[in-house]
Amino acid sequence: MDKIKYLSRIQLFGELELEELKKFEPVTPINVIKKGTIISSPHMDKKVLYLIKSGKVRLYKLSAGGKELTIDILGTGHVFGEIGSFTTGSGNMYAETLEDCVICTIDKVQFEKIIHDQPSVSLKFIEIVSNRLKDVEELLEYMAYSSVRKRLLFLLHKLAEKFGAELPNGKLDEENWIQLEISITHQELAMMMGSIRETVTSLLNDLTAEGIVRKARNRKLIKIHVARLKSALEEER
Repeated sequence: MDKIKYLSRIQLFGELELEELKKFEPVTPINVIKKGTIISSPHMDKKVLYLIKSGKVRLYKLSAGGKELTIDILGTGHVFGEIGSFTTGSGNMYAETLEDCVICTIDKVQFEKIIHDQPSVSLKFIEIVSNRLKDVEELLEYMAYSSVRKRLLFLLHKLAEKFGAELPNGKLDEENWIQLEISITHQELAMMMGSIRETVTSLLNDLTAEGIVRKARNRKLIKIHVARLKSALEEER
């Protein structure tokens, strides 16, 4: 049942009933992958879909000069990769585990059988791809036309949507604070917004002074005041 529970968390299969999930169990083997592993790259011949059952994965591209640009960070339930004519828009990117992950793969034959047996899965796949492309286009637009501060605010907003966890609301001043359930360094934030670590550090200090972000008890995590973040992002437009 643990494996079925994992499958139910995958975006692609989340709306399926228990009996339907059981049919996919044999074709979705569990793989435990260590932190810092390159799972896929544009140079790998084997093309498959990757389903993240737990953990976090960074998708990034390399510039002509070898500089890494992080395009997205995916967590539990997300899908990436490509098989044949089916792609999630990440086929020309590198994928690296940010922490120990549990990931399974589906090849072309398996996937075609799944969407033949369950047409609703193909519709969900289209929805996932559409949302992924929309997110990437929005990110690239911010990269091209926005100030560095606005890019950071936008990035924190997106991370809060994906990895934000509500805090115990025991005090009035805790209202609207969430904690990012992802350990991310200033350098990694810089790579996601086309900047440098020193600039990100300076901007985060400014946002801390403005009461928009603050350090969590675990120094590697940060908290975000959602209302203030949205207000600051609106002011930048």
